[in-house]
Amino acid sequence: MDRARLGAHGADGVRFEVSEATPSTNAIASERARDGAAEGLVVVTEHQTAGRGRRDRSWETPAGAALTFSVVLRPNLPAGMWPWLPLVTGYAVTKTLIGAGYPAGVKWPNDVLITSEETGEDRKVAGILVERVEAGDGPAAVVGIGLNTGLSAAELPVATATSLLIESGVEPDRTDLLLTLVATLLETYQTWQLGGPPGHERLAASYAATCVTLGRAVRVELPGDRTLVGTATGIDTGGRLVVAGPDGPTPVGAGDVVHVRPVAG
Repeated sequence: MDRARLGAHGADGVRFEVSEATPSTNAIASERARDGAAEGLVVVTEHQTAGRGRRDRSWETPAGAALTFSVVLRPNLPAGMWPWLPLVTGYAVTKTLIGAGYPAGVKWPNDVLITSEETGEDRKVAGILVERVEAGDGPAAVVGIGLNTGLSAAELPVATATSLLIESGVEPDRTDLLLTLVATLLETYQTWQLGGPPGHERLAASYAATCVTLGRAVRVELPGDRTLVGTATGIDTGGRLVVAGPDGPTPVGAGDVVHVRPVAG
């Protein structure tokens, strides 16, 4: 990362805090939020050694092979709207990658995938973890993003993952990518936060247009070994995935889902 360029960037109140290595950028950003950090703080690391995903799944990438950062936000919308934050973030990452020429899409709620033009297979290139932090000056949201940039095929954690290097043959400039991604995230976030009902509707439509889950037959794994099989038909006003199953349309929230997997055939 080019620290000089990041340090010189002061648009929209954005500040960058860069480290060589840290267990979790979300943990540091959460601590900063509790200490009163204003919206726009971006905590970046060259090497995250104990990253966490949804449901406390752990992951780690080699130093310098990923873009790993967390952003402090302070939404002023009702708590009932906060479940949209992971979707807002997933859409922002997807929009950034599409703008850079990658065939990206978002798997509900916020896994970012790249679809192989040769095989049609979806492979995960980015993961997102959004956490609510209670602080003395009000709640904050910490938005963590891990984007595989320079991993080789041998370094992939699982066969269903990929990286921008693998997909394009070129490793992107991570500083350029970070600046673009943060700008896109904040623009999308402000549309969601300040746009009122029309802005929410436009964002929901944009998300749906990039969501590879919609229209597919899916198997939703729920806690307690319960499953729901049906067709993903839409996203409701609370950001929940609507699945048309044997008992009719059923909305499921991200916090209640273990896995959402496509049904073969």
